[in-house]
Amino acid sequence: MSKYTTGEIAKLCGVTVRTVQYYDKRGILVPSELSEGGRRLYSENDVKRLRVICFLRGLGFNIDSISKLTSEDDPGSVIMLLLEQQEQTLTAELNECSDRLAKIKQMKRELKDIENFSVESIGDIAHTMTGKKELRKIHRNILLSAIPVTLLQIATIVLWVTVGIWWPFVIWAVIDVVYGVLISRYYFNSVAYICPQCHTVFVPKVREALFANHTPSTRKLTCSSCGHRGFCVEVARPKDNA
Repeated sequence: MSKYTTGEIAKLCGVTVRTVQYYDKRGILVPSELSEGGRRLYSENDVKRLRVICFLRGLGFNIDSISKLTSEDDPGSVIMLLLEQQEQTLTAELNECSDRLAKIKQMKRELKDIENFSVESIGDIAHTMTGKKELRKIHRNILLSAIPVTLLQIATIVLWVTVGIWWPFVIWAVIDVVYGVLISRYYFNSVAYICPQCHTVFVPKVREALFANHTPSTRKLTCSSCGHRGFCVEVARPKDNA
C-alpha cells in the first residue's frame, strides 16, 4: 500500500503542507505511521479522509464540526443535523450580504443627487436608509386607511346622482373632515425632516408642514436648529423624538 509524506499528500489534495500539519494538530488527520526518521506517513485511506475534510471545509464546516463528524462510528446520524445547521448559517449570511448589497446600491443612488458632498451627507443618507422601512409603513397605513373613506365617497356620490339622496354625502363630508384631521396628526407625529444645511433631524410645526410646498420625499421647511429654509428630506421620526 502506498505511503505519502506530508508534502505528497498535500500536493495530491491541493492544500498546503501547513494545512496538513494543522489538521494533524487538531486531531482530524493523524498520520497512519511514522518513519524511522520520525517523518509522518499517510496511507490511501488518509488521502480519502483529507479529501473529505477539504470537501466539508469547502462547504463552510468548521474544524470542530468536521472533528465531530469524522469521529462518529455512524456519521450518518449527525451529518443531516450538521448540514441543516450549516444551511441556516449560510442562509443568514446570504441574507446579510444581500441586505448590505442593497444598501450599497441605494447609497450610490442617493449620492448622485447630492451636489455638495460632505461627511455629514453620509450621516443623512444613513439616517434616511435606516428609517426607510418605517417610512414605507407610515405611508402604507395612510393609504390603507384612505381606501374605505374613498369607497364611501364614491358610494354617496352614486347614490346622490342616481337616486337623488344627498344626505349620505353630507355625512361623508363630515367624516372626511374628521379623518383628514386625524390622519394629518398621525402623519406629522410620525415623521421628521433632515436639514440640508446643518444636517439636524428636526420636527417642524404642524401648521408649517401642512401648508409647505413638498415633493414625495421632501418638504420646504424652516430648520428649528439653524433657521435655514429649504427643501428638507423626510424621514421616519426617531423614537426619542416620538
